[in-house]
Amino acid sequence: MNEKNLLDDIETKSLNELTDLVHKIIKNLEIEKNLDDKSNDYANLIKINKLIEKKFQKNFKEISDKSNSKIKEIKLKKDAKKTK
Repeated sequence: MNEKNLLDDIETKSLNELTDLVHKIIKNLEIEKNLDDKSNDYANLIKINKLIEKKFQKNFKEISDKSNSKIKEIKLKKDAKKTK
């Protein structure tokens, strides 16, 4: 497997795609008997892990913002009904 090709468009991959990529790299590392030449694979795992973390945090923030917005809408509607 050529990780260079897999990592070319890493920024545009979804969380699921990144997770699958990590699993592939880990499987290859588990199969490999001589890990001396695999420092590049480990470095790629670290890069992907950081990217997954950033994307997860971004998605969490978006979900949180949407939820807060919906809660405010519901409160406004509830308050509007009370004042009528």
